Amino acid sequence: MRKVVGMTATLLLTDPLFLQHDPGEGHPESPARLRRILQLLARTPIAGTVMAQPRSATDAELSAVHSPELLAALSKLSGQHARIDADTQVSPDSVDAARLAAGAAVQAVEAVLAGRAMNAFALVRPPGHHAEPDRSMGFCLFNNAAVAAEAGRRLGAERVLVLDWDVHHGNGTQAAFWGRRDVLYQSVHQFPYYPGTGAAPEVGRGEGQGFTVNCGLPGGNTDADYGMIFEELLLPVAQAYRPELILVSAGFDPHRDDPIGGMDVTERGFAAMCTAVRKLAEEVCGGKLVLLLEGGYSLEGLSNSVHACIEVLAGRDDSFAAGTVNADARQALAASRQALQPFWASVR
Repeated sequence: MRKVVGMTATLLLTDPLFLQHDPGEGHPESPARLRRILQLLARTPIAGTVMAQPRSATDAELSAVHSPELLAALSKLSGQHARIDADTQVSPDSVDAARLAAGAAVQAVEAVLAGRAMNAFALVRPPGHHAEPDRSMGFCLFNNAAVAAEAGRRLGAERVLVLDWDVHHGNGTQAAFWGRRDVLYQSVHQFPYYPGTGAAPEVGRGEGQGFTVNCGLPGGNTDADYGMIFEELLLPVAQAYRPELILVSAGFDPHRDDPIGGMDVTERGFAAMCTAVRKLAEEVCGGKLVLLLEGGYSLEGLSNSVHACIEVLAGRDDSFAAGTVNADARQALAASRQALQPFWASVR
């Protein structure tokens, strides 16, 4: 168990309002997801954690990412049942829950940067990484990770890393920072898959070239495959970038039991990813790390994986399982390295 002098416990932020967001019967992003996580935490609490209720994001915090038109459109849906697209539906409490989810992300950043928390996990819904600056989509209303990254910048973090291990590419987060270098976006995801973005040559634009890192895997990839991607691509670039705050879009739909994803990751694989990122944070930014809940639709796989990651935040270490790396994962790594070689010596 590590000790970080001067810091307190791992902060867990959640609220009953998140359970009131109801996309409809049969929808995979159901209240049961968060309910199962909280039930497991109640049965098997983790020492060194503190749970608190968050505040809602302000208009100014949301406007740092999202257009006035989107904020106005979502405000009009407050208190209603409505369908935004084929995948994204709201119930009367959904917009308030989404504001609270974004606020939880900001509050987690505030606590970690101020040293009031050793690190933090915002256990929220709806998720956020598909929400673009001017569009809600893919189960997401506001982009929690992007709002959190902007909060980190306002609070003095000159460089912020957003690492996304959800099975789907975070098109919204990528779009928010596509032309910037003060936020490095990294994603390992299934490709081609929803939403269709996240190919290796997508590396950013203009001043932001090289500050978007995408590794798209074809599916069926294991803990060992993810370990290779972390150790040979994501971590070397991140270490060279030296972020002052690290955010993780923590989606657990790469789990082997997930009904939507097509990966073969276990809860111990997620714990290994979390360990790698926590150690990176300890190395480069004094442990300033925030996880934000994204996808994950196997109730057992999701809850066990979240629990395993919270154990890591509180001090447990895990490592990637040894095993044969799939050839298609090596090909995906090679494509990403080739796209990034003009920008990062660490992958040449």
